[in-house]
Amino acid sequence: MIRNAKPSDKHQVLKFCQNTFSWGDYVEHVWDFWLSEGLLFVFEKQSPVGICHALFSKDQIWIEGIRVDPNSRKQKIASQLVQHIELLGKQNNFLLSLMLIDTENLISLSMAKSLQYKIYQTWNFYSLEPKKNSNFDIIFAKSLDCNVCTHYVKSWRWFPIDDDVVSEFSKQNKIIQSKIDGKVSTAILTDSEHFDNTLIVSLFSGYKKSTLQIILFLQNFAAQNNYSRIQILTREKLSNCNLLEHKLSFHLLKKQLD
Repeated sequence: MIRNAKPSDKHQVLKFCQNTFSWGDYVEHVWDFWLSEGLLFVFEKQSPVGICHALFSKDQIWIEGIRVDPNSRKQKIASQLVQHIELLGKQNNFLLSLMLIDTENLISLSMAKSLQYKIYQTWNFYSLEPKKNSNFDIIFAKSLDCNVCTHYVKSWRWFPIDDDVVSEFSKQNKIIQSKIDGKVSTAILTDSEHFDNTLIVSLFSGYKKSTLQIILFLQNFAAQNNYSRIQILTREKLSNCNLLEHKLSFHLLKKQLD
C-alpha cells in the first residue's frame, strides 16, 4: 500500500536509510522538511519498506529520495512509488517529471529507464573551501543565455531558468559572470534550505580563466558571509582546477507525462 507519510514513520524509515551511499545518507536531515512540504509517500507492508518524495513546481514534478528497504528490493516498490507520483502529477496537469541519479547507480538508472525516463543532462558535483581573497574580477549580471544556462539548482532540485528567474536573481545580485578573452562563465548562487551555512552554486563554465575568477569570488563571498560549505553543480568537468574537489556525477533524467 502507498500512503502519505506520517511523523511516526520516521524511526522505521531511518532504519533502512543508514548506508544508502558509501558515506551514509541524508534522509534523516531532510525528513522533517519533506514531511512539512507534503508529497512524501511510504510503501507499507506491515511497516514502511519504501519512501519517495516529490515537489510540484510550475510545470514540472521533481522526484527525489527514493529508498527501499534492502530486504524488500526486487519487488518494483520504487517503480510503484514513482508511478504513484506521476499519476498525481497528471491529475494536476503537470507535463514533465525530473529526477537525479548518480551515474554509477546502475540499478536506479535501470528502474528509471524501465519507466521511460531518459538521460537529459549530466552534472558534476564539486566542493570548494571558503577562503578570503581579493584577486578576482566578476560582474553581477542582469541577463543570461537560456540556451546555455538551462537549469539552476536550489537545495539539490533542478529548476528551469526563465525570464522570471533571471529577473528575481539579478535583483538579489545572485547571478555573477566573468568575461575573459571574449568568453563568459556564469554562476547562480542559492542558499540551501535544508542545511545551514551551505552555499549552492549552479556554474556554467565557458572558459578556464573566467571560471577561475568565479571560483575565487565564491571562496571570498562564502568566507565573508560565514558559509561553511560551498557546493558547486556544473555540467562541465573542471578537473584542471586544483581548488575544487570532485565528489560525484549525476544524470538528470526527464520524462514527458502524456
